Amino acid sequence: MRASAIPDDVRRFILFAIPSVPYLEALLLMRLAPEASWNAGQVARRLYLGEKEAAALLQQLDASGVIARAGDVYRYRPVNPDLADLLDALSQAYSRHLIEITQLIHSTRNEASRKFADAFLLGKHR
Repeated sequence: MRASAIPDDVRRFILFAIPSVPYLEALLLMRLAPEASWNAGQVARRLYLGEKEAAALLQQLDASGVIARAGDVYRYRPVNPDLADLLDALSQAYSRHLIEITQLIHSTRNEASRKFADAFLLGKHR
């Protein structure tokens, strides 16, 4: 088995900070046009999501320090240069390793679901 081509810092960031593929897609969409202002309707249309789901993604991205809210719109504004550099590296890795990165995101969600289910089962047998 070959070693992953995804840099270690990007892999760690994905595992700990990217909860879903739509979250990543919204982040990268906004990163491509940092001067643009986005609302939930625009993000929903671009990513083929419902407006409520897009609004929730925007709130998550804002809370994580990736974007900033100004009234009813959001703009790409990482809270510091280190985060901006990491997001640039993430964008490059995603363009080259889309399948591996989406599988990585899904694996973390599946692992969390498995842990929750295991905890529920263990609790039942006490």
